[in-house]
Amino acid sequence: MAQVIFAGIDISALKCDLVCLDEQGRQLAPAKSFANNRDGASALVEVLDKLVNDFNAQQLHIGLEATSVYGIHLRDFLLDALSLKEYPAEVYEINPVMVAGFKKAFGPRRPKTDAMDAYVIAERVRFGHLTPYRRDSMVTEPLRQLTRLRLHLVELLTAEQNRALNLLFLKFSNYHQDKPFSRTFGKASLAVLQELSPDELVAMPLEDLVDFIQSHAKNRLAEPSEIAKTLKQAARRAYRLNPKMLEACEVALSLTLQNIDHLKRQLKQLDRVITRELEAIPQTLTTVKGLGPVSAAGIIAEIGDIKRFKDQAALAQYAGLTWTRYQSGDFDAEERRLTKSGNRYLRYYLVQAANSLRVHNEEYKAYYQAKYREVTKHQHKRALVLTARKLVRLVFALLSKGQIYKGMVMG
Repeated sequence: MAQVIFAGIDISALKCDLVCLDEQGRQLAPAKSFANNRDGASALVEVLDKLVNDFNAQQLHIGLEATSVYGIHLRDFLLDALSLKEYPAEVYEINPVMVAGFKKAFGPRRPKTDAMDAYVIAERVRFGHLTPYRRDSMVTEPLRQLTRLRLHLVELLTAEQNRALNLLFLKFSNYHQDKPFSRTFGKASLAVLQELSPDELVAMPLEDLVDFIQSHAKNRLAEPSEIAKTLKQAARRAYRLNPKMLEACEVALSLTLQNIDHLKRQLKQLDRVITRELEAIPQTLTTVKGLGPVSAAGIIAEIGDIKRFKDQAALAQYAGLTWTRYQSGDFDAEERRLTKSGNRYLRYYLVQAANSLRVHNEEYKAYYQAKYREVTKHQHKRALVLTARKLVRLVFALLSKGQIYKGMVMG
């Protein structure tokens, strides 16, 4: 007889491995594999139901890794199927990092089973201190799909911009050095790069170049004549690329710049959808001056139910905004490494929000500047992540209490 059955499910795109343990960690049946589809999920539930009845268990606790998208369908299927059973059942989504760390504790004395990962997951559930998955969390899941996609697009955009800068050095070596435009990838700058070569810039009359710049900037530039002079100077000083490489370089740069433009348009479209999705979720984060809807959406989507976290320190740990400490004798290191072991999506949106707050929010601007002045190395990066850590306290307070931002009172 087992009072409680602990089930561990290791999920991949094609199959699910199941291992079930009792309170003492004894395996109740051989490991089984099921197809990761509706038929396989139905068979898995039947096996679980039979084990509960055979061992007269009073509770069933099921753990599965929150791995990519492969477990979403099975998790929801289990919640629906087990809600109809007479015995209480809980489903736990476990961070893969937590499972990997727990697996190391077994060392060389690991159990001899084909479904090792499923066994470790079952043991982790048996160990306890986990929060069961609640259907309330589904409210933010659509938003999470969108905000995670946004980070993916941002990373693609960054990669394409870096590629463009390398190609730009080949075509126009002094362009990035002399910085004729404040934004290298702004519309006027892109028009120059795509339509004019360094030789053409040198030959073009200054007045014509000013008109060209203004037309593509829609007359929004304050000193177009100075920009034109800088462009001409940069063009005269630039290397001239070997003609054998020129055409290939221009094609590569042109296509890369088109990719950049396409990604920017996708981000604008996605931001509108994210903002619309956020409107359906009750929240007060956007009452903070300088915290926009996209950053707020990214934070809310990754946190889900704030009740999962006992305090702001637990939320900071989940985001990976904690620091290792190096201390030896009387020496205490000024610089401490960020652990970065938590949710990278949440950390990204917190840091992005902090970067906006340091500009638009007086309280956070003062805090950032104070932290900036404390050290002489890596000042901006350090001050920014510390500002993000301060923001965690505010986010926890606002989401926990459902109140609006009141400046220093909440800090």
